[in-house]
Amino acid sequence: MRKREQDDGVHRITSAPEPLAVDQARRMRNYLLQMGIRLVCIFLAVLVPGPARWLFVVGAVLLPYTAVLMANAGRDRRETTPVMMEHRALPAAPSHVREDP
Repeated sequence: MRKREQDDGVHRITSAPEPLAVDQARRMRNYLLQMGIRLVCIFLAVLVPGPARWLFVVGAVLLPYTAVLMANAGRDRRETTPVMMEHRALPAAPSHVREDP
């Protein structure tokens, strides 16, 4: 058999980035989910009396900031290199044979 000389030209589907439309849809869903949670926090801040109200106010104030940061984070640009291993057999263990005199 002939050994491959040009393994660098092989493309793997696992290293392909996700399509831009899929990435944008995922970020939009995450943003809308966080804005939905913010809306619930606003309603609960109005309806709930006592110290719990301030927890909902803090949530309603901080959620837009984190949602925008996460939505604008962009695509993952991780470069992962595939693990190339050459499977080799281990050498045989030395056998210790005792000779009796």
